[in-house]
Amino acid sequence: MLFNSYVFIFAFLPVTFFVYFYLNHIKLTAAGKAFLVFSSLFFYSWWNIAYLPIILVSMLFNYVVGLSLSREWKHSRINKKTLLIVGIVANVSMLAYFKYADFLISNLNAVLGSKYDLLHLALPLAISFFTFQQIAYLVDSYHGETKEYDFLNYANFVTFFPQLIAGPIVHHKEMMPQFAHIENKVINYKHITMGLFIFSMGLFKKVIIADTFAVWATAGFDQAQVLNMAEAWVTSLSYTFQLYFDFSGYTDMAIGAALLFNIKLPINFNSPYKATSIQDFWRRWHMTLSRFLKDYVYIPLGGNRKGEFRTYTNLVLTFLIGGIWHGAGWTFVFWGLLHGIAIVIHRAWSQMGLKMHAVLAWLITFNFINVTWVFFRAKEWEDAVKVLKGMFTGSLLLPSTIQENFDFLSDYGVTFGNWIGGVSRDDYTPLWLGAALIVTVALKNSNQLTQSLKPNYWTALYAATLFLIAASSLSKLSEFLYFNF
Repeated sequence: MLFNSYVFIFAFLPVTFFVYFYLNHIKLTAAGKAFLVFSSLFFYSWWNIAYLPIILVSMLFNYVVGLSLSREWKHSRINKKTLLIVGIVANVSMLAYFKYADFLISNLNAVLGSKYDLLHLALPLAISFFTFQQIAYLVDSYHGETKEYDFLNYANFVTFFPQLIAGPIVHHKEMMPQFAHIENKVINYKHITMGLFIFSMGLFKKVIIADTFAVWATAGFDQAQVLNMAEAWVTSLSYTFQLYFDFSGYTDMAIGAALLFNIKLPINFNSPYKATSIQDFWRRWHMTLSRFLKDYVYIPLGGNRKGEFRTYTNLVLTFLIGGIWHGAGWTFVFWGLLHGIAIVIHRAWSQMGLKMHAVLAWLITFNFINVTWVFFRAKEWEDAVKVLKGMFTGSLLLPSTIQENFDFLSDYGVTFGNWIGGVSRDDYTPLWLGAALIVTVALKNSNQLTQSLKPNYWTALYAATLFLIAASSLSKLSEFLYFNF
């Protein structure tokens, strides 16, 4: 079930909201929690009910292991650290089997010349997210940082539908007190106002903006055989902004939907294209994933405690893991490697005391992000090479409408014609890209707008306008990009 669908907005969400709060109103608190779990599992199963046993087994296994880790473990042969390792290995093995088995088999066949059959496993929805979330729970339990052990609360922690499919990756200690807090069992009209406001913004971002850029990105990456320079830059920038508004839109909708139930999800997206360094970018983009990788990968590897070379190695390894987490393909591995190398360069630059003008730093950072997204998006290496080749060595073609005034450029190899026809029939596409750049770099983000929200008729009109415009396009359904990771 998609957030940007009629069935979610006009059926699932209102029914879940009213039944949940009605059960709490008549003092059936346990029934309310159970209903929310049931609703979330129904939401999860909407695509394919075959996914349901996987998340149920994962949830029950991790709850039992986490409960054991949080208590005094007296088993004669297995100590707590061993139990933690078993729990982590079990989670990683399940993720590897469903997500990476075919990738490993195909690479093994390529190296050994073997012909092992691929398994062609369907990737269980959200497995990357609920696996990482529960690994964090196990580690926190091992360190004695989990305090709440009610199974219904834990089930809500794992399955709560706003954050189930694509994050944010939340901590046990962030969510459990909220599910247990008695005041959160009562309808809060301030939260409803804020939730609907931010949900409407997210819906507009996804349906109107992200899906528009998706058309041009798809044309360039998947359909065009050759790209000139203008087409290649339109292609890469279209995906850069598609991904931004798609993920930002999902995050807004998740936060907004959760607020209706008085649950505050952590901020997961904070104007990442305003970043003036690669480190700054990762403090703003998918913030809960960055937090997970830092706390549960980088620091356990040794962090920066074992010398500079080891620090650099740990940084690269962390980003390689972050890359492969996003997808089973060498393009994702290479994308992670590029970011790891960039972080190492940034760290070395900073330690040498070197500085750069903020505008130049932003320009370098943004273009690095734009180039690396090419590998993130490309289905095959050839697609990435095609786009990058066009961006930096493609023929320079300008609109025929300006030929009369700039015909002298023909002497320098510039040609005129249908300059972006391979990806878009709209000559205003570059203007939309420029507008997207202004929105992402110069304007307040949805978190900032929500914090300064003053409920009044103008605010209601603004949110209603965004909602109605977006709702009119819901028939053109498309999944959120991060659903695939």
